[in-house]
Amino acid sequence: MAVSVEALGEANAPLWVRLFEICGSSCFCRYWHFEGNKNEWLARSVEEPLRNRDEQLALLRSGATAARGLLARDGDEVVGWMKLAPRAALPKLRRLGPYRMLTLGPDEGVYCIGCLLVAPNRRGQGAAETLIRSADRFVLAWGGFAVEAFPRNAGRRLHDEEAWMGTTELFAACGFTAVAGEAPYPVMRRTLAQANETGRVDESVQPATRPADSTRPSRTS
Repeated sequence: MAVSVEALGEANAPLWVRLFEICGSSCFCRYWHFEGNKNEWLARSVEEPLRNRDEQLALLRSGATAARGLLARDGDEVVGWMKLAPRAALPKLRRLGPYRMLTLGPDEGVYCIGCLLVAPNRRGQGAAETLIRSADRFVLAWGGFAVEAFPRNAGRRLHDEEAWMGTTELFAACGFTAVAGEAPYPVMRRTLAQANETGRVDESVQPATRPADSTRPSRTS
């Protein structure tokens, strides 16, 4: 069965939870929304992973754009996840050292890829690329016109746990170009020309019930 990609919503949230469980990722996509320090985050993820899960699901049920993301599935099998939220909903990302002083322009209409997570048995099979290439049509449907990525460029092959934000090679293959920053932490962007030229979105693409969001996952493909 072919892999399909859909927006995260209440109907497919159980699959999303299952993905984080089988990957052993206790973050449940809360990293970019956690305001404590590093030690507090580590303690939360070890001692209270269900709190991360419940907070993310509550955000999803509220319909917040910060909860948005894409879920890849193969029938009833969950394949992967990509956090895809408005830049304005991820201020913690922009406050990180490598990006803090960069001029990236207005937030309006810009969506950011906040993380990638792929099921262990589906890694190395193109799931992450499928998710990234699917972003355009969902961002257009949500009224956006650009997708940004904040990959790691280490000059070597990254271990799965290091590649949770993707790699420069992966995004370049998907049509992204570097617009700011320096190695090893460039900012890459794909401007959706269709939105600029036609002013229309693809009305056939709609979120599966209410759209959702994410945090620090690991292991991409």
